[in-house]
Amino acid sequence: MGSISGAEERERDRPAGRGARPARRRLSVDRRREELVAAALELFGARDAEDVSIDDVASAAGTSRALVYHYFGGKQELYVAALRSAADQLEARLQPSENGGPVERLAVGLERYFDFVEERAAGFAALVRGGPANRSGEVGEIVDGVRHRLLGLVMRLLRVEEPGPVLRVTLRSWIASVETVALDWLEYRDVDRRVVERILVDHMVATLGVAAGHDPRVVPLLENLVSEHAP
Repeated sequence: MGSISGAEERERDRPAGRGARPARRRLSVDRRREELVAAALELFGARDAEDVSIDDVASAAGTSRALVYHYFGGKQELYVAALRSAADQLEARLQPSENGGPVERLAVGLERYFDFVEERAAGFAALVRGGPANRSGEVGEIVDGVRHRLLGLVMRLLRVEEPGPVLRVTLRSWIASVETVALDWLEYRDVDRRVVERILVDHMVATLGVAAGHDPRVVPLLENLVSEHAP
């Protein structure tokens, strides 16, 4: 796979005439795949997957549809590869901090999350919009896998090994709120990002307060957060 393929040779050597694309520079297989995935993420992030065609991706990447098919086999395979790339990039940003108390660690995690949202807007939008309507198959596994790992990270920063049902529902609803807020911020950007991050920290404290009223096991977690979060 390290050598240039026949399809890519033909694409690169196509004579440039009127309306023809300029000759492409020679790229490694991995680099060419990265370019195609990046182009796909931009499109999938802006539109629903069913509204994006292989021709759209080929045009955005400045290549031929034959080359896209050569690397990915079809749109579903390309869509899965694009979402997996976005998921891997997001998870790489979210390595938990071990310094400070729960609120400080939560704030650091949100900062890293919004770094990804801001720097990889199309990838984030494509990833979030990959569910829940498309929860079946590989797409569902990728999207739900990211959310499951986010739940694990939040549990780790709260130092919870196994949440009860009330805490689990509370944390999963908070993660869904983070996604919704991030999409809203990307669309409007009329609230300072740091303010948004602080709102989400406050939101965590508030939702744990509600949960504590339904499950006494949440009370120590809330007290720990409130003691650090108090002005």
